[in-house]
This record gives sequence, C-alpha cells and structure tokens, in this order.
Amino acid sequence: MSSSSIFSVPVSPQEINETQIVEGQMARHLGIEMVEVGPDFMIAKMPVDHRTIQRIGILHGGASLALAETVGSIAASYCVDRNRKYIVGQEINANHIRPVREGFVYATATPLHLGKSSQVWEIKIRNEAEKLVCVSRFTVAVLDRQEE
Repeated sequence: MSSSSIFSVPVSPQEINETQIVEGQMARHLGIEMVEVGPDFMIAKMPVDHRTIQRIGILHGGASLALAETVGSIAASYCVDRNRKYIVGQEINANHIRPVREGFVYATATPLHLGKSSQVWEIKIRNEAEKLVCVSRFTVAVLDRQEE
C-alpha cells in the first residue's frame, strides 16, 4: 500500500481470500477470488462455469451482480476504520453488455464517492479479452459499530 492509497490498512489479495471470502458464503460458492489490490481499486475474478451460468449457457446476470457486490463490499470495507465502522449494501444496479460462455470474468471496483456515511462504487466486469461484459454502480452505508 502506498501512502496515497484509499484503503485504511495495507491489504493483499491473499489476505482477503483467506479472511473475507470464507467457506459457506456465496463468494466462495461461486469461485470468486481477489486477484489485485491497487492504490484506489480492487479486482476480483469469477469463473464462468456450472455455478454461474443460466439455462442457455451464458453468464447469469445475478452472478455478475454477486461478483460486483462482493468486490465492491470488500473494497468499501477497507476504506473505513474497521474497528469503529462497518459497511452494508444499500443499492446495486447493472447493465449487462455482452454474454460470456466460458473462462473467467474480472471485476474492477473503483470509488466514485467516499463519504463519512456512504460510499458509491463503480464496478466494471470484463471478459478475458478485456471486453466490457457488465457495468454496475454499488452504494453502501457506512455505519458505526456498537460497543459490546
């Protein structure tokens, strides 16, 4: 993490994959993995396989949204003081641009707004040829942790 990073603590894809994408949760079930963390973005990948396609053999739009919300949520959670704050999704939308039948898709989350009470993220999903598959906008609320 460089000093100009938007993330509150240094974090690596390996750490996220070991601590944030855990067994028994949707991201793990769909095969989502974090692959890159930059100073102001995170990238995750997801296979296009029997878990993520619809009946006609193309990537399911819901799987794209699950990928977008996963990478957006993880990125957003690292932009707050994780000891005092947490984030929850408020709204997500998507435009599906082109079908994908096989391989992997890659979702890049970048912030549009990082506020004290909300964040807005843009997530672009691309295929292995780097063609745009889906574009999503994801809004999260930033909430205070309750003392126990």
